[in-house]
Amino acid sequence: MAISIAFFNNKGGVGKTTLLCNVAAYAAVQRNLKVLVIDADPQCNATQYMFEDKKLSYFYEETSSFTVYNIIRPLSLGKGYSRDLNVTLSPRFGVDVLPGDPRLALTEDLLAKDWGSAVGGDSRGMRTTLMFAELMKRCEHYDIVFFDVGPSLGSINRAVLLASDFFLAPMSIDIFSVKAIDNIAAWLTKWRKQWEVGVANVDDPDEVDTALARKLGFLGYASQHYIAKTDGSGTKRAVNAYEKIMKQFEEIVASELSSVAPSPALTNVFSLGEIPNLHSLIPMSQTARAPVFGLKASDGVRGAHFSKVKEAKDTFGVVAEEILNRVGIAR
Repeated sequence: MAISIAFFNNKGGVGKTTLLCNVAAYAAVQRNLKVLVIDADPQCNATQYMFEDKKLSYFYEETSSFTVYNIIRPLSLGKGYSRDLNVTLSPRFGVDVLPGDPRLALTEDLLAKDWGSAVGGDSRGMRTTLMFAELMKRCEHYDIVFFDVGPSLGSINRAVLLASDFFLAPMSIDIFSVKAIDNIAAWLTKWRKQWEVGVANVDDPDEVDTALARKLGFLGYASQHYIAKTDGSGTKRAVNAYEKIMKQFEEIVASELSSVAPSPALTNVFSLGEIPNLHSLIPMSQTARAPVFGLKASDGVRGAHFSKVKEAKDTFGVVAEEILNRVGIAR
């Protein structure tokens, strides 16, 4: 059975999609794992990052294309779950992708309405809420499935987390990320209790497989976007202004998320690793539609950039290896 992981933070601008896509590419290219990325963000940033413009035009202009909306549309029409799953390989990232679709935003109201019914034990509302969990049944040939989601505490993300074995929180180094952890913890606690009430009171157990919902665990957090300096021993460290905030993360995460979504994979350290500011390598990577560590001279890499690309492979590799280790995929 594929392991499913959501990259989730209700604060925007934390580098969530960049981290996910590079970790997914590392798992596929460096570890030779079978990886699927499901873009469940209506902004479709992961899809835009991993495909050229011509392919994007095909996804959103041709009726023969298949996106995440094709999974949801039958449910919205009352026709039940889609039996199809057509994915597209990202050539530079080396992963299969279920492309995102802006029309996914149109289902937020449907999911919110059916969530209210699901909490009351209505089997139809539960079936709608479990749409991504049911989709995972068609992903069993993958080693790992990564979900990219938008920065919200809405019904789409709730449905994704019900399909996820784990989630991790990308964090930018600012006080707003600390507050976001409080918000996530409160929201997870509330909807999990509501879901348990719905399961206990389901009106027609034969009509809905509540066992599809996965037991969500918290993997940890990754600190991003800080300015690094080299200390006397040659080790790169965050400058003092960032380091003071980073020290708060362990405490707040330990007190909030570790108890809300306990995970046997966690040690007593919640940090998955640190991604410093990669400056021009990020827009270069986005333009090339390639992982940062896969950039080449033909993508515009020059001079000192080559050493930075190599460093990026090690940087993303540390985070990716820690994630894989915590979910039980050893080297």
